[in-house]
Amino acid sequence: MLSAANYTRLATFRRVLRQFLRFSEMAAARVGLTGRQYQAMLAIRASSSGAMTIRELAQDLLIKHNSAVELVDRLGSRNLVWRERAAQDRRKVGVRLTPLGLKTLRDLASVHRHELRRVGPIISTALAEFSRPGAKPPPARNRKT
Repeated sequence: MLSAANYTRLATFRRVLRQFLRFSEMAAARVGLTGRQYQAMLAIRASSSGAMTIRELAQDLLIKHNSAVELVDRLGSRNLVWRERAAQDRRKVGVRLTPLGLKTLRDLASVHRHELRRVGPIISTALAEFSRPGAKPPPARNRKT
């Protein structure tokens, strides 16, 4: 059974996560992207080869294959990604960021890093407090975003 303090820790942690996700959605919207489009670009850039297949992207984003195709189509129409056929298996199509996609992602990631520096300690505290049984909950924060 969870104590009242544990419920407070969970609520605090979830609130901070929601605030960060809201920030992320708004930051992406300011450059004309959806949060999912930003997430896709981030996943592509973070992949070891700098490219992902549609299938890999769908798995990474926890979406269906056809949704990933539509997502890549939208990003492609804005010249943020381009497709390339795999040399060893022409049936596979890789998705890479274009130079414009790389610049857009770099700018967005920089803004996100700044925000993470701000909320990181709050998230860390919430996690640390939650991981210690019987610890007092962190003070409630009523920050409007």
